[in-house]
Parts: sequence; structure tokens; C-alpha cells
Amino acid sequence: MSRIVEKERRRGRGAGSRDSGRFERYSYADAQDGWDIPEDLPPLRTEVSDERPRSMINRVRSPDLPFDRSINPYRGCEHGCIYCFARPSHAYLGLSPGLDFETRLVARPEAPQVLARELRAKGYDVAPLAIGTNTDPYQPIERDRGIMRACLTVLSEFNHPVAIVTKGTLIERDIDILSDMAARGLVRVGISVTTLDADLSRRMEPRVPAPARRLATIQRLSAAGIPVRVMASPMVPALTDPELESILAAGAEAGASAASWIMLRLPREVAPLWRAWLEEHYPGRAARVMARLREMHGGQDYSARWHSRMRGEGTYAQLIAQRFDKAVRRLGLDAAQPALRCDLFRAPPRAGDQLSLF
Repeated sequence: MSRIVEKERRRGRGAGSRDSGRFERYSYADAQDGWDIPEDLPPLRTEVSDERPRSMINRVRSPDLPFDRSINPYRGCEHGCIYCFARPSHAYLGLSPGLDFETRLVARPEAPQVLARELRAKGYDVAPLAIGTNTDPYQPIERDRGIMRACLTVLSEFNHPVAIVTKGTLIERDIDILSDMAARGLVRVGISVTTLDADLSRRMEPRVPAPARRLATIQRLSAAGIPVRVMASPMVPALTDPELESILAAGAEAGASAASWIMLRLPREVAPLWRAWLEEHYPGRAARVMARLREMHGGQDYSARWHSRMRGEGTYAQLIAQRFDKAVRRLGLDAAQPALRCDLFRAPPRAGDQLSLF
């Protein structure tokens, strides 16, 4: 039974339902209590609970990713991007990957202290940390909680390299830390620009800053000496793919020095959420969008095969890849980004530590 929530209650949200996750034995639905009394239900509000993490560094064993560790200051993401491949992670909390993912968030206020402890551990082998690969560290609640900024401060003190991915313009608040780290070769940033169409963006990623505002963020970061990559991700067949070259050109004009792209991914609970969103917002294109996706994944909505899950396979996927390669060469976005420095890493002294004489 699908837990569809009335449109008025979910204004400014991406998903339309709060169906139970895959680990739950039962599904739940809102129902009348039997009293014949009209009752207006309140709009969905964002709820935030705190978690005390035992560890912060997640080891990543995916052979098709360019990093082997990441951290997440938050669980869930208020940005509400309907296509977010991280939605299924909320099922591990017993919550819905739908509306719960974007309205019932988990903050980790002790993350900076736990991260510092892990970086000080004997035998820690330094390598770039990825932030923003699961949920956005610069989602709206970061403005008040400041957990991401505190984590960045720790990484800067340790001279630890970090790669950040975000759609949030709040990253501009941390330009002071990021520019200093960039001068030491310790940071690079990816800004995701899914579409240049403000209306489509508001429907597909309802609480993300508008595309023009994200381009302004690229400009401001770049002007501060911070290496920025424009990410045309995800590419949605028959919906955003005609904009690929325009997105890359806008990113280059804003000051991006590199670019990347990923095809729309629909793992687990994301697939039915996406199909329902398509039928509600773009019913005339739904069949075409899903047909292209299935062509790239052997007839399925999605295939999690290593090395093909990010971009798909077949003629259509090859065509997008060729268009991307041609555009980045023309725009000068095809140069390899310099490797982040790991040789500067050191644990800063603490009060009471024995200082070296040499």
C-alpha cells in the first residue's frame, strides 16, 4: 500500500510518498479515525535528531570510484532531489527513502571530534577524503549546525586532502578555509548543475539553489583560487540531456577548470519514486525517459554492475559520452586536475603533548 501524501502537505518536497523501506515487515498508510470531522493536516516540517557516531570515516570498496573513504556530517538531505541515489540509505534507519529522507534528518554534532580522533590513530594511512558523495554537507540545516565547517577546520589543521561535492551555495561561507587549503593543494570542489531550467530544477530538486545561483558559486570559488569542477549530473534522458553542452559552457564561463557527468541512477527504492514523479510532473515524457534508461541497463530500470552503473551501456550512453568528450575539449575542461597532496599530513600538537626538539 503506497503512502501518498497530499500535494498541499508536501509543497517544496521532491518525493510524493513515504512508503516503508525494504527492511520493514509492514507498510503503513494514513487513514481516517472514524470520526466524521473535517481535519486539515499540517504541512510536512523538517525534523532533525542528533546521533553520536562511533566512527566517521567510511571505507569505500567500490572499484569504479576515485576515492576509498568518505565522511557524512548528516543522514538524509533536505534538498529533496527526487533522483538522489542515497535515498535507499534511509531504509537502514527504519525510515522511508521517500519523504522521510528529506524531512527526517540526522545530524552528527560530534563528527569533528570523532574525525580528529580517527586521524590521530596510529597506522592511519592518509588519502583524500570525499564529502558529499552520499548526502549534501551544505544542505540548509548546515547554516545553523555548522558541522561541515567544523569538520573542514579539523581537516585543515591536519593538512588532510579533501574532495567536496555539493549543490549548496552555503559553501561560500567557508571560502576562508577552502582558499587556504587550496593554496596548500589540499582541496577541490565539484558543483552539480543538473539543468539550467529554473522551473525543471525546482520540480526535480525543490530545495536546491537555482542553477544561476550555483553558477555564481562556481565563479566565487574559482575567484578565490579553489579548483572547481562543473558536474553535469545526473543526465536525464529526454529531459536534461539536450542541455549537456550548455551546462558545460556555463560552467566554463563561470570559471570551472574541469567537468564530469553521470547518468541518472535508480537503485532500489529510487526507481518507483522516480517513476511516480515523472507521471506527476512530465507524464508525456515518462515512457520515453524510462525506455532510454532501460536500454542502457539491459531492460531494467537500473543495473548496479561495476564500471557501467554510472553511465550505462549501449548506443545512447556512448552518444552522451561522445558529446561530453567533444564539448570539454572545445571548452578547455579536459585537463586532468592535479592530485591532492598527501605529503603534508600531520597531526597537530595538543595541549600537554611532548614537543620535539628538532
